[in-house]
Amino acid sequence: MSSLLQVINQTLQSGSHQQILSLLKGIRNGIVYGVKIRFPHALVMTFLFKDVPLKDKIRLILRATYQHARNLAQFTFLYKLLTTTLSKTSTKPSVGKNPLHVIPAAAFAGYLVFGEKNPINMQINMYLLSRIIFGLCRVATERGYFPSEEKLNGVKIFPVFAATMWGVVLWLFENHKHTLQPSLQDSMTYLYHDSNKWNNIWDFLVYNKLP
Repeated sequence: MSSLLQVINQTLQSGSHQQILSLLKGIRNGIVYGVKIRFPHALVMTFLFKDVPLKDKIRLILRATYQHARNLAQFTFLYKLLTTTLSKTSTKPSVGKNPLHVIPAAAFAGYLVFGEKNPINMQINMYLLSRIIFGLCRVATERGYFPSEEKLNGVKIFPVFAATMWGVVLWLFENHKHTLQPSLQDSMTYLYHDSNKWNNIWDFLVYNKLP
C-alpha cells in the first residue's frame, strides 16, 4: 500500500497528465463545495419553514445537496474541458484566460447544467446575477465610465442603493409574492406576516405557530 501511495504521489508531483488530473480535481472540488454550501442552507431552511414529517425533511435536504453538488461538479468538468480544448486551437498567447474561450465554454456548460428551471438552479443563477451586476459596475468604475467616489453630487451612493433594493423587494413581496424565489418568500413570510399572528404566550414567544 505504501509503495502504491508513493507511485501516486510521484505521478501527481511530476506535472504529467496535468490537464486530465485538473478535470478530476475540478469534479472533486465541485462536489465538496456544493455539499458545504447547500447542506447547511437546506438543513436550516427545511427545518425552519417546511412543515412536513422528519423523513421528508431529510429527503428534501439530501436531494437539494445532491443536486447542488452534482451541478457544480458537472459544470466545473465541462468548463475546464472546453476551455482546455479551445486553448489548444489558439496560436496567439494572451494575458489571462481568453474571453473567446471562456465565454462560449461557460455559456455552453451553463446551458447544459444550469438551464433546467428548478429551485436550485434559479437560486444559483440569481446569486450570480447580483454578483455580475456588482462586478460590471466595478469594471465600469475602473475604466472611468462610472464615478469612483463614494458620493455623487454630495449624496452617499451605497445608502441609496440599499434603500432601492429593500423598497423594491418588499414591494414585490407584498404585491407580487409569486415572482420571488421560494426560500426568499419563506423568509419574508416568517419575518413580516407570521409576526402578525398569535393565539397565546406560547406561539407569541416560544413558537412561530403552535405545533
